[in-house]
Amino acid sequence: MSSIRIFILSALSERGPMHGHHLRLLSEEEHLDLWTDITTGGLYGAIKRLDAEGLIEEMRTEKMGSYPTRKVWRITEAGSQALSSLKINGLREIVRRPDPFDLAITRLDPDRLDDLETVIAARLASLEAMLTDYEAHMRTVARYLSLAESLAMRHHVVRLQAEITWHQELAAQLPQLILDEKTRRSSHDPAT
Repeated sequence: MSSIRIFILSALSERGPMHGHHLRLLSEEEHLDLWTDITTGGLYGAIKRLDAEGLIEEMRTEKMGSYPTRKVWRITEAGSQALSSLKINGLREIVRRPDPFDLAITRLDPDRLDDLETVIAARLASLEAMLTDYEAHMRTVARYLSLAESLAMRHHVVRLQAEITWHQELAAQLPQLILDEKTRRSSHDPAT
């Protein structure tokens, strides 16, 4: 599932033709980078891919003042059909990406076990700071959000809270985890 495809096709469908810079400004205005996996840097590559697939097409070029010439894009009939599918699939599919942290915690460096408490504490502090910042941002933009946008942002808050809860459980079990790792390593050590 590609959020950026949904964004570009929806914007062109709902707001009409626009150039890439306008799409970038719209994504910044909606703060999409704060509550989706969309980055403003990824927009232009996505536009090229959508064009190559025939989901959008160049309508015209514009030249305003000293700005470079810009292509104005519009959604095609195939793009409208794809958008409909993308939207329904976006609602149906559950996206849960593996966190490399999970693999790393199962492959600990036996010589660095004493650093683990500091690393986990820093990770937990970072998650808590992210939550605090995100909630502050939500309060700042709340009056500009639709109900759906508010709920989407709340979803991000709940996911961060779940991460924090899990990390707190991990931190509480660190002494046992470290002991388990030392015991397990020594039982597999051919020198003992």
